[in-house]
Amino acid sequence: MAVRTARKREGSSRMSAAPDRQVALIRGINVGRAKRVAMADLRALVEGLGYRDVDTLLNSGNVVFTVPAGMKGTPSSRIEQAIAARLGVSARVTVVTALELAAIVAENPFVDVADDPSRLLVGVLMDPADRARLKPLTGQKWAPERVGLGRRVVYMWCADSFMASRIAPAVGALLKDGVTTRNWATISKLHAMVAR
Repeated sequence: MAVRTARKREGSSRMSAAPDRQVALIRGINVGRAKRVAMADLRALVEGLGYRDVDTLLNSGNVVFTVPAGMKGTPSSRIEQAIAARLGVSARVTVVTALELAAIVAENPFVDVADDPSRLLVGVLMDPADRARLKPLTGQKWAPERVGLGRRVVYMWCADSFMASRIAPAVGALLKDGVTTRNWATISKLHAMVAR
C-alpha cells in the first residue's frame, strides 16, 4: 500500500528545536573499507570551520553543530569542500536545520506501522525540489512495503529488511547521490541531540 503524503501527527514531536542547531548528513563514508573518516577528525574539521558545540553520532557521518550568528556561507558546501581538501574524501553533504528535523519526526506517516526503527528509512533530499521526481513512486503498489513523502524527505518502510527492499533501490535509481538515507533510530537520536 502506498501513502501519497506524510501526515502530521500531533504530539509525536514534543521536543523544541534550537533554531541555530543543524545536522550535516555525510553520504557514503565508512561503508566497508571505502571513504574511511574518523569521527574525531570530522569533529575537528567542522570545529575548524568555525561551528560550535560540534558532536557526532555513530560512525556513519552524522554531525550536529551550532552556527554562530553572522557566519557566512552554506554549511553543506563548506563542510563538503573541507572534507575533500583536508581529508581527501569526496562525499556529498546534506544539511538540515533543527526545525526541519523536527518536522521530519512530526510528519512520519508510519508511526503506527513501523515496528522496527532499523527498517524504517528516511531519505533526506539534497534538493527539496527532487520531491516531485519521487511523486510517481507513491502511486505504485509496494506492499508489504510502504512509501510516503514529507516536505524534504521520503519515508520508506522496508517491511522485511533493507536488503530485500524494492523501494530503496527505486529511490536511489531516481536520485543517485542526491539523497542521503538514515534509519528511524538514527533520525530519532539526532532529533534528541539538536533539541538539547
